[in-house]
Amino acid sequence: MIPIEKIKQLREETSFSVSECKKALEKAEGNLKMAKEILREWGAEFAERKEEREAAEGVIASYIHSNKRVGVLLDFRCESDFVARSPEFQNLAHEICLQVAAMGEKDLLSQPWIKDETKKVGDLIKEYVAKFGENLVIKKTCRYEL
Repeated sequence: MIPIEKIKQLREETSFSVSECKKALEKAEGNLKMAKEILREWGAEFAERKEEREAAEGVIASYIHSNKRVGVLLDFRCESDFVARSPEFQNLAHEICLQVAAMGEKDLLSQPWIKDETKKVGDLIKEYVAKFGENLVIKKTCRYEL
Protein backbone atom coordinates (compact mmCIF):
# COMPACT_ATOMS: atom_id res chain seq x y z
CA MET A 1 0.00 0.00 0.00
CA ILE A 2 1.44 3.35 -1.06
CA PRO A 3 1.08 6.16 1.53
CA ILE A 4 -1.15 9.02 0.37
CA GLU A 5 1.63 11.50 1.24
CA LYS A 6 3.89 9.92 -1.37
CA ILE A 7 1.15 10.01 -3.99
CA LYS A 8 0.47 13.65 -3.14
CA GLN A 9 4.18 14.53 -3.34
CA LEU A 10 4.54 12.87 -6.75
CA ARG A 11 1.42 14.65 -8.00
CA GLU A 12 2.77 18.03 -6.86
CA GLU A 13 6.14 17.39 -8.48
CA THR A 14 4.82 16.06 -11.79
CA SER A 15 1.24 17.40 -12.19
CA PHE A 16 0.03 13.95 -13.32
CA SER A 17 -3.34 12.73 -12.07
CA VAL A 18 -3.60 11.09 -8.65
CA SER A 19 -4.50 7.75 -10.21
CA GLU A 20 -1.51 7.84 -12.60
CA CYS A 21 0.82 8.77 -9.71
CA LYS A 22 -0.54 5.89 -7.64
CA LYS A 23 -0.07 3.42 -10.54
CA ALA A 24 3.49 4.64 -11.14
CA LEU A 25 4.40 4.38 -7.45
CA GLU A 26 2.95 0.87 -7.27
CA LYS A 27 4.94 -0.16 -10.34
CA ALA A 28 8.09 1.45 -8.83
CA GLU A 29 7.43 -0.21 -5.46
CA GLY A 30 7.27 3.17 -3.72
CA ASN A 31 10.49 4.60 -5.24
CA LEU A 32 9.78 8.26 -6.11
CA LYS A 33 12.66 8.65 -8.54
CA MET A 34 11.69 5.52 -10.43
CA ALA A 35 8.01 6.56 -10.42
CA LYS A 36 8.92 9.91 -11.99
CA GLU A 37 10.78 8.10 -14.75
CA ILE A 38 7.79 5.79 -15.33
CA LEU A 39 5.49 8.82 -15.59
CA ARG A 40 7.90 10.49 -18.00
CA GLU A 41 7.82 7.39 -20.24
CA TRP A 42 4.03 7.17 -20.07
CA GLY A 43 3.79 10.88 -20.90
CA ALA A 44 6.05 10.46 -23.94
CA GLU A 45 3.96 7.52 -25.21
CA PHE A 46 0.76 9.51 -24.67
CA ALA A 47 2.23 12.52 -26.49
CA GLU A 48 3.16 10.37 -29.50
CA ARG A 49 -0.46 9.23 -29.82
CA LYS A 50 -1.67 12.85 -29.75
CA GLU A 51 0.73 14.15 -32.45
CA GLU A 52 -1.70 13.35 -35.27
CA ARG A 53 -4.46 15.55 -33.87
CA GLU A 54 -4.94 19.06 -35.22
CA ALA A 55 -3.88 21.93 -32.97
CA ALA A 56 -5.93 24.86 -34.29
CA GLU A 57 -6.36 26.89 -31.08
CA GLY A 58 -3.64 28.57 -29.05
CA VAL A 59 -1.97 31.86 -28.25
CA ILE A 60 0.50 34.33 -29.63
CA ALA A 61 2.90 34.95 -26.76
CA SER A 62 5.62 37.59 -26.55
CA TYR A 63 8.60 38.49 -24.44
CA ILE A 64 10.81 41.57 -24.42
CA HIS A 65 13.99 41.30 -22.37
CA SER A 66 14.62 44.00 -19.75
CA ASN A 67 17.49 45.48 -21.81
CA LYS A 68 15.01 46.09 -24.66
CA ARG A 69 17.47 44.51 -27.11
CA VAL A 70 15.94 41.01 -27.43
CA GLY A 71 12.33 40.14 -28.20
CA VAL A 72 10.42 36.97 -29.04
CA LEU A 73 7.07 36.20 -30.67
CA LEU A 74 5.67 32.68 -30.39
CA ASP A 75 2.73 31.01 -32.13
CA PHE A 76 1.90 28.16 -29.71
CA ARG A 77 -1.02 25.87 -30.53
CA CYS A 78 -3.29 23.42 -28.72
CA GLU A 79 -6.56 21.67 -29.62
CA SER A 80 -9.12 23.61 -27.56
CA ASP A 81 -9.75 27.18 -26.51
CA PHE A 82 -10.31 25.86 -22.97
CA VAL A 83 -6.64 24.81 -22.76
CA ALA A 84 -5.47 27.92 -24.65
CA ARG A 85 -7.07 30.15 -22.00
CA SER A 86 -5.68 28.20 -19.05
CA PRO A 87 -2.99 29.90 -16.95
CA GLU A 88 -0.80 26.79 -17.19
CA PHE A 89 -0.78 26.83 -21.00
CA GLN A 90 -0.10 30.55 -21.09
CA ASN A 91 2.72 30.13 -18.56
CA LEU A 92 4.23 27.36 -20.70
CA ALA A 93 4.08 29.71 -23.72
CA HIS A 94 5.91 32.35 -21.67
CA GLU A 95 8.56 29.80 -20.60
CA ILE A 96 9.14 28.89 -24.25
CA CYS A 97 9.52 32.60 -25.10
CA LEU A 98 12.15 32.91 -22.35
CA GLN A 99 13.91 29.85 -23.76
CA VAL A 100 14.01 31.33 -27.27
CA ALA A 101 15.24 34.68 -25.93
CA ALA A 102 18.07 32.98 -24.04
CA MET A 103 19.06 30.20 -26.44
CA GLY A 104 17.74 31.12 -29.87
CA GLU A 105 15.34 29.32 -32.20
CA LYS A 106 17.68 26.71 -33.67
CA ASP A 107 16.91 23.12 -32.63
CA LEU A 108 14.45 24.44 -30.02
CA LEU A 109 12.89 21.12 -29.08
CA SER A 110 16.26 19.44 -28.50
CA GLN A 111 17.71 22.31 -26.44
CA PRO A 112 18.17 21.72 -22.70
CA TRP A 113 15.50 23.68 -20.87
CA ILE A 114 17.09 26.73 -19.21
CA LYS A 115 15.28 26.15 -15.90
CA ASP A 116 16.13 22.44 -15.62
CA GLU A 117 18.95 21.23 -17.85
CA THR A 118 18.12 17.57 -17.11
CA LYS A 119 15.21 17.83 -19.58
CA LYS A 120 14.88 19.10 -23.10
CA VAL A 121 12.28 21.62 -24.24
CA GLY A 122 10.57 18.87 -26.23
CA ASP A 123 10.30 16.72 -23.09
CA LEU A 124 8.79 19.64 -21.20
CA ILE A 125 6.13 20.05 -23.90
CA LYS A 126 5.40 16.31 -23.87
CA GLU A 127 4.79 16.50 -20.11
CA TYR A 128 2.17 19.16 -20.76
CA VAL A 129 0.64 17.12 -23.61
CA ALA A 130 0.10 14.33 -21.08
CA LYS A 131 -1.23 16.76 -18.50
CA PHE A 132 -3.70 18.53 -20.83
CA GLY A 133 -4.55 15.49 -22.94
CA GLU A 134 -4.11 17.57 -26.09
CA ASN A 135 -1.56 17.94 -28.84
CA LEU A 136 0.66 21.02 -28.32
CA VAL A 137 2.62 22.47 -31.23
CA ILE A 138 5.07 25.32 -31.61
CA LYS A 139 3.94 26.64 -35.00
CA LYS A 140 6.40 29.49 -35.32
CA THR A 141 8.93 31.49 -33.35
CA CYS A 142 10.54 34.77 -34.20
CA ARG A 143 13.47 36.14 -32.22
CA TYR A 144 14.59 39.73 -32.68
CA GLU A 145 17.92 41.04 -31.43
CA LEU A 146 19.66 44.39 -31.82
